[in-house]
Amino acid sequence: MTATAARPGRSEDAPPEGAALPVAGPAATRRAALRLIRPDGRAFALMLALNALAAGAGLAGPWLLGRIVDTVRAGGGVRTVDRLALVILACGLAQLLLARYARYVGHRFGERTVARVREQYVDRALALPAAVVERAGTGDLTARGTSDVTSVARTLRDAVPEVCVAAAQALFLLGAVVVLDPLLGLCGLGVFSGVFVVRWYLRRAHGAYLAEGAATSALAELLAATAAGARTVEALGLQERRTAASEEAVERCRRTRTRTLFLRSVLLPAVDVAYVLPVAGVLLAGGALHGRGGISLGVVIAAALYLRQLSDPLATILFWAEQLQSSGAAFARVEGLGQAPQGPRTSPAPLVPRPSPEASPAPATPVDDRIDVTAVHYAYGDGGRSPAAHRDVLHGVDLTVRPGERLALVGPSGAGKSTLGRLLAGIDAPRRGSVTVGQVPIAALDPAVLRRQVVLVTQEHHVFLGTLRDNLQIAAPEAEDAALYAALAAVGADWAAELPAGLDTELGAGGHRPDGSQSQQLALARVVLADPHTVILDEATALLDPRTARHTERALAAVLKGRTVIAIAHRLHTAHDADRVAVMEEGRLTELGSHDELVAAQGAYAALWQSWHSQGPHSP
Repeated sequence: MTATAARPGRSEDAPPEGAALPVAGPAATRRAALRLIRPDGRAFALMLALNALAAGAGLAGPWLLGRIVDTVRAGGGVRTVDRLALVILACGLAQLLLARYARYVGHRFGERTVARVREQYVDRALALPAAVVERAGTGDLTARGTSDVTSVARTLRDAVPEVCVAAAQALFLLGAVVVLDPLLGLCGLGVFSGVFVVRWYLRRAHGAYLAEGAATSALAELLAATAAGARTVEALGLQERRTAASEEAVERCRRTRTRTLFLRSVLLPAVDVAYVLPVAGVLLAGGALHGRGGISLGVVIAAALYLRQLSDPLATILFWAEQLQSSGAAFARVEGLGQAPQGPRTSPAPLVPRPSPEASPAPATPVDDRIDVTAVHYAYGDGGRSPAAHRDVLHGVDLTVRPGERLALVGPSGAGKSTLGRLLAGIDAPRRGSVTVGQVPIAALDPAVLRRQVVLVTQEHHVFLGTLRDNLQIAAPEAEDAALYAALAAVGADWAAELPAGLDTELGAGGHRPDGSQSQQLALARVVLADPHTVILDEATALLDPRTARHTERALAAVLKGRTVIAIAHRLHTAHDADRVAVMEEGRLTELGSHDELVAAQGAYAALWQSWHSQGPHSP
């Protein structure tokens, strides 16, 4: 199927050409985080309020314990102590219930927010032009959609509620010490002695975690490419080179992770010391003041207990600090997908859907099925819109494809046939010139409209996990079984009728494993079901044996009768059967005419036909 056309999308965080997908900057990441919170603002506010109430309930215990000490020292009775102990128990129970409900609200908030992140990521990934994905590599896209999204999910589901609870407790505990005695409160502020180390950590952690994520993406890309090309690696004896490259990528991952580990090894001990200093300071200062009669023993004990309790929320914040930094970098990478170049008919939707302006113009609709290519130039590098420094691979191509005709694009390897096919399918857009269908630029069509206009089928194929029916209904979700069987029969997929469970047979691991030719027939069957008016076949039968390929092409010719078919092929019997043949040489359209006309002209096509025919192909 076709993909959206590329369009330049500039961002201050965008990587250099040929690099991985963009990474959102700090400002863009903060704005995206606010957009995440806004739809659930009430739940977020309720979570903060519950955390504050839980923290307030937790303050009663140390203060009442100090009152008990003072009561005993003053000779108070057991009844008073029992009453204060019951109040401590009630406050502890209230704190438990409030904290538990706060976490429940926080986790629900996190799960809803994670769902929006995942849905938005899928939408943005599907909106990416194929050219952008090809340049960036699937490893980076996969790493962002798996490990990075998982990291963000863990933060939203677990870290945010925990940190909110801990932050509320820390603020209330410090405030309680100041209220008890301002001087002891000053001693308690010694806990902020670890701020300097934390600042040192934060200045370095974001970049370190971004580097770790980039190294992980590079490793994933390398492993995916090696696994996909395992047979090629084995056939060409490239095992040692691929192993060396993998070891180098693993070493880069190790170095980046060692860097983040070093940062944590400095942060954690320093903060541990910061926990101890305030308690020691309060005990020393409080002891001195109590000895002079300045404060009661109960106040000293309550202040010490408050500061001792402070270590737990600070430890929680510190524990999640690494996750917050890691997920912050991960969220920047996930959000960066929205800054990747998008097609003119698509744009990255925000995490919170926005209503469309009423004045938005309606998308253009093609007036007919005619395709016009006018003075097209194209250069690989930046979605076809690179500066003049990039060498054009298409040079001023002019071509008109009439509705219902069968056009063959032929030429030597590297002549620009597949590139022109991608432009005709709207996957890429020209650097200069235009490609239109019914007087509307193909790259400007809405995807739903484009799929009804043009479908590109390449020699690359994919079988999705699921049943045979699932794989076919991708192209036509409402298609009945009869239509599915008819599409399979149209492309010569007789093997489908022999499957044990028919259309309900599972494909892939644990089920039927289609070979290369069967997978390609599935892709062609999807084209039949999609029912476009124009089909571009880019070596679509290359993986089939000559007999099966010829049978499939004849079957397709019958099915696609009356439709426009643009066939890109090295097997020149396709050109022999075509209405017209377009010859590409070094990015230029050099000849155009019927098979007989071009053979009679004794030009480049005649030479290709003579060379191919002399090799003894099957007779057309």
